[in-house]
Amino acid sequence: MYLTYFNGGWSEGNTPLFGAMDHSVWLGSSVFDGARAIRGRLPDLRLHLQRVINSAERVGLVCPLSVDEMEQLVIEGVAKFPPDAELYVRPLVFGTEGLLVPVPARSAFALTLFDAPMPKFQGFSACLTGLRRPDPSMAPTDAKASALYANSSKVIREAQQRGFDTAVVCDSLGNVAEFASANLFFVAADGKLVTPVANGTFLSGITRARVIALLAQEGIVVEERTVRPEELETAQEIFNTGNYGKVSPCTRYENRPLPIGPMAALAHARYMAFAGLA
Repeated sequence: MYLTYFNGGWSEGNTPLFGAMDHSVWLGSSVFDGARAIRGRLPDLRLHLQRVINSAERVGLVCPLSVDEMEQLVIEGVAKFPPDAELYVRPLVFGTEGLLVPVPARSAFALTLFDAPMPKFQGFSACLTGLRRPDPSMAPTDAKASALYANSSKVIREAQQRGFDTAVVCDSLGNVAEFASANLFFVAADGKLVTPVANGTFLSGITRARVIALLAQEGIVVEERTVRPEELETAQEIFNTGNYGKVSPCTRYENRPLPIGPMAALAHARYMAFAGLA
C-alpha cells in the first residue's frame, strides 16, 4: 500500500507529482530522506526530517514544511495503517521551476509512506566495484540528493550481474567509502571494529551514528579511519547500517563466506532495543 500527502491531502497509490517541465524531472533537483515506522515506533524520525531540510538547502531548494509540521504528517499517515505495519517513510522536496537553476521559492513537498517489511537478519553478499563515489568538488555529496542515486543504481546493477546483492564502493582516492546504499562496518584482523571515516564522499548516516553511540554504551569503541579495500579481504566480519534494514550482516564478500559475527549481532540487538522492538 502506498499513501502520499501532496498539495494538502492524502491519496492512495502512486500519486502523480511532476510536470514534464518541472526542474526536478529534467535537471534532477530533488532530495529525499528515508525514515522508518515499525509497529508504531518512529526511531530518530526528527533527525531524518531535519536532514531533508538540510539537503534541500544544499541543492538550492527550500523545504516548505518545518520538522514539526512534517512530524505531525508522519504521525497522521502512520495512523492510517494497521498498528503492526512496517513502513518506509519518505519525505521528498523537489524543484518545479527554473531553467538551469531551480527557483527556491517554488520547491514542492510530498510525503510517501509505504509497506516495507523489515528484512530478516540473515545476511547479504557483496563484491568490490571499480566504480567510485564522487568527492565534494564533483557533486552535492553533502545532501541526500536523488541525482546521486544513479551512481548507486549502476553499482548495484554491476554487482547483480556478477551474482552479488550489492558492492563496496571506494572514493576517488581508492579508499573504501561505503556499500552502494548503506554505511559499512567491519571487524579487522586485529579484532578492532572499524568504519570508514566520513570524508565528504558519502553521507555519514543517522543509523551509523546511532549504532556507534549504542556500542559506546557497551564499552566498544568504533575506530573511524581511512580503510583500504584489501583490509576487507581479511575481515573477521562485515556488516552495514542504513535506514532500510538498520543493521544487516554481510555473509559473503567476493568468494569468501563470512559468519554473522558477534559484533553485527550485538549492534543489531542494541539498535532494536533502542527502537523499542526487542
